[in-house]
Amino acid sequence: MLIPASILAQSQNLQDSAWIRDNYTKTETYIPMRDGIKLFTTIYAPRDKTEKHPVLMNRTPYSCAPYGSTRWRNLWDPYWRYYFREGYIIVLQDVRGRWMSEGNFEDVRPFNKNKKGKETDEASDTYDTIDWLLANVAGNNGRVGVFGISYPGFYSTMAAASGHPALKAVSPQAPVTDWFMGDDFHHNGALSLMDGFNFYAGGFGYPRPLPTTVGPRNALIIPRNDNYQTFLNIGALPNFMKLTGDSIAFWKDLYNHPNYDSFWMARDARTAMFNIKPAMLVVGGLFDAEDCFGAWNLYKAIEKQSPGTDNRLVMGPWFHGQWGGRGDGSSLGNIRFGSRTSEWYQNQVELPFFNYHLKGKGTMDSLAEATIFFTGRNEWQTFKTWPPANSRQRSLYLLPNGLLAWTKPLSAKAGTTYTSNPAKPVPYTEDVHFNRTREYMTDDQRFASRRPDVITFQTEALDRDLTLGGVLTADLHVAISSTDADFVVKLIDVFPDEFVYADDHEEDKDYPMGGYQMLVRGEIMRGKFRKSFSNPVPFKPNQPDQVTFNLPDVAHTFKKGHRLMIQIQSSWFPLMDRNPQQFMNIYQAKDSDFKPAEITILHDSMHPSAIILPVLE
Repeated sequence: MLIPASILAQSQNLQDSAWIRDNYTKTETYIPMRDGIKLFTTIYAPRDKTEKHPVLMNRTPYSCAPYGSTRWRNLWDPYWRYYFREGYIIVLQDVRGRWMSEGNFEDVRPFNKNKKGKETDEASDTYDTIDWLLANVAGNNGRVGVFGISYPGFYSTMAAASGHPALKAVSPQAPVTDWFMGDDFHHNGALSLMDGFNFYAGGFGYPRPLPTTVGPRNALIIPRNDNYQTFLNIGALPNFMKLTGDSIAFWKDLYNHPNYDSFWMARDARTAMFNIKPAMLVVGGLFDAEDCFGAWNLYKAIEKQSPGTDNRLVMGPWFHGQWGGRGDGSSLGNIRFGSRTSEWYQNQVELPFFNYHLKGKGTMDSLAEATIFFTGRNEWQTFKTWPPANSRQRSLYLLPNGLLAWTKPLSAKAGTTYTSNPAKPVPYTEDVHFNRTREYMTDDQRFASRRPDVITFQTEALDRDLTLGGVLTADLHVAISSTDADFVVKLIDVFPDEFVYADDHEEDKDYPMGGYQMLVRGEIMRGKFRKSFSNPVPFKPNQPDQVTFNLPDVAHTFKKGHRLMIQIQSSWFPLMDRNPQQFMNIYQAKDSDFKPAEITILHDSMHPSAIILPVLE
């Protein structure tokens, strides 16, 4: 009789749990920082005394619970158990001002390059923690690594900037990097309304005056059945502020800094990426709805600002944190990737990376500069540089009648017009739900194609494979009837009408994959920032203008017989906040300020709108 996989996994977890408890100790302590503030730290240390052990640390604002020396975190469930088997000293720490640590918390605390005396930042807190661990944890081998996903990815980045000589390897994963340009809460100046409001008002943003083991509770009572209608009913951004009141500091900061000013510039983690000493492994997901920008762009910043650093990049076909034990990485939504990509990464990339740098075990010969999973062809590819040396920027032009071609338009005057109505914004997904889905990153876009406020351009069926790898740029020529508008550009893979997965099981046939319009990349640009994110400027109504912006890097093969599609729209709700389509501070807009606008995407010989694709040759 076959034993179900779930039962086998549960049995393995019980064995790992028993082994770890038998072979490790748990200690809780406070570690003093240079300014006297103490940070709560949990240390899981091996009982084995026959050899020295490396330290692997995770600094987090999300708690190193459970608290109490006899209560253990389920670290045997995710792939952390591999590090226990390897004999690592595992350290978890509540960052300054969170949970049981002392001090005041500050979101994405700015890096202080020229610290003096007892001045602190997240880099110095990491430095002081490492110093204490090396002096007080018996049996360590003097080598330390730091890793973390999402917000802990930001703290990993700051650790890399600490300059501590014992810090040998750091892996920022889905790292929070720039919260205005592309991570989590803004994309090109547009507010990620649903994520931002749910994150801060959902509990994270509420103050914690004293150290505590009890997390904050969401006191807001709002409908939780249909996020599209709920967020539309709440209305303009000041109405969201009325719901939260003055209790959430960073939510107020968002409203007080509508443009890319010194506040945001100081919170760009890339400003710390100079003279980086430890080996770096930057990891991210191609379909990470939160910090895809951070992974691509942190890697590039290290390459540019610390060219001598051993800096490597891995991007898999994952949602946010999926590679860290939240699924095997074989699929996302309706799209399949053909292998258990998360497990491959864990065993073939991350564990060997830390083993080599912290234990002197194995080699780095098999780990390339860039290890990237290409969807469509569903294969891992390795490169000596990213973007790849054989990537060529080629313009694919928008033409009349919804066509795309490699040649410029010849028409003297041509454009496609749609009406953008903020009262009926384009939804980001077809489904009805309250929480933002992670699957929308590969969702079928046929629902959007059918709307009159979404315009569509596509190629003929491809006569050969087309592989894209690198920076993707939208270069639009526009004319609008108002003084501001948003521009959402989506890169879509249109499957053949007869497409089915070869290994379809009966239960998989409910969703029609023939003609599927897979979202490969999508990004928004707030039009008023087209010339400057610091000094926005209005459009002149009905006058031609140019809007150019980058989408997150792409790694995808459009297979022979597929079509490449571009969709353009001016709302993406409630994923992103609505634009009143009047030039103003949107954080101060009233419900009455939201007006329909006529949007024209020009595509003639004088105004050749195009999508600039990174074609691998």
